[in-house]
Amino acid sequence: MIDTGCWSPKQQMGRRWSIGCVALEITQRCNLDCTLCYLSEHSEAVADIPIEEIFRRIDNIYNQYGPRTDIQVTGGDPTLRKRSELLAIIRYIKSKDMHSTLMTNGIRATRSLLTELADAGLTDVAFHVDTTQEIKGTTDEKSLNERRLKYINNAKDLGLSVMFNTTVHKYNFHEIIDLVKFFKQHANSVRTVSFQLQADTGRGVADKRDIVITADTVWNEIEQALQTTLNNKVIIAGHKQCNRYGMSLIVNNKVYDLFAESDFITKLHTATAHITLDRQRRWKTAKDIAVCLFTRPIYLLLIGKWAIRLLNLAKLDLIKGKGQINSLSFFPHNFMDACQLDQERLDACVFKTMTQYGPVSMCEYNAKRDEFILQPIPIKTEQEIKFWHPLDAKLYENIPDIQRQNPCQYPLKKLKGKVDYFTL
Repeated sequence: MIDTGCWSPKQQMGRRWSIGCVALEITQRCNLDCTLCYLSEHSEAVADIPIEEIFRRIDNIYNQYGPRTDIQVTGGDPTLRKRSELLAIIRYIKSKDMHSTLMTNGIRATRSLLTELADAGLTDVAFHVDTTQEIKGTTDEKSLNERRLKYINNAKDLGLSVMFNTTVHKYNFHEIIDLVKFFKQHANSVRTVSFQLQADTGRGVADKRDIVITADTVWNEIEQALQTTLNNKVIIAGHKQCNRYGMSLIVNNKVYDLFAESDFITKLHTATAHITLDRQRRWKTAKDIAVCLFTRPIYLLLIGKWAIRLLNLAKLDLIKGKGQINSLSFFPHNFMDACQLDQERLDACVFKTMTQYGPVSMCEYNAKRDEFILQPIPIKTEQEIKFWHPLDAKLYENIPDIQRQNPCQYPLKKLKGKVDYFTL
């Protein structure tokens, strides 16, 4: 039997968080044509769903997973949605005491827009930049660093946690080392780096990943770039085959593994599992942890011993670096091919997409995207429920009317019923 890690004391889901994150797609439109694409061939024909449906899905996320849930505002590229609506969506997420991350390729994520979004309550911004996007004038990942630096500067000093996503494929696998070195160089601005292994969704000109690309080989490249090992087994989120996570401290350009002492980290996480790690209110988080630990002297002793060992290890670099410490996290994510979905991994999924029918594993959603985005959506009007259709953005009295006027090759799902739909 495969060790999924789901019931390990190192498992974070169900302890600290009810879910890793939930994707909220607010548009299917995109301003790129990537060689590896998770959108549908029909995405450009799909209208932006009504904002009241977006709000309903946010409510569903809150009802399902509770406050402080991380919501990835995504698409397509969400910056293609009307600016006023994008801001309203971020404000609504904030009003529900949940965290929002803007998932964008960065092209339209200007300094002005990011400033407004930060003021509206945006927590994080995750820029997806890599060679699958075939940006004019770029030939490799190194040639995209100028663009990455521009995006870092656009988000600078706005109180946003900055993340970068990179799709790993056979043509850039050999560049992971140089990419990690770039992010290490900018660890004072970048918080998390995610490497997303190529998956075959049946769309785009690239399909199956090269045999060399695995979670193990990607992690080895990360460690080779950092010139140290990082423990990726002490913090588990969901299924072991899906996610890996490690955190480094960078002092005087030298890397130290924050999770090197597994037993200590596991005990500390267990003792503080009830505390919310708020990225925007770090002092409050530190205070909550301190209050918790002061009531348990044994943990203060453990922390003291751990801190002394770490300080002894890094003392020369701390002196040379004038006490400056940066952290940089690494999070490879292993998406599944559309034709090789593993039910065990789907059941353990901590990366959901909120659909009109409720939360669905992101891998399953990507494999069956048309079954979701081409379906009519019930919309409450003042007097009745009508059905909004994504191909013409019109409201219809009932589903048969839509089928006659907008036939497509995908059969329309049978809804549970008008009342059930709005009480999911």
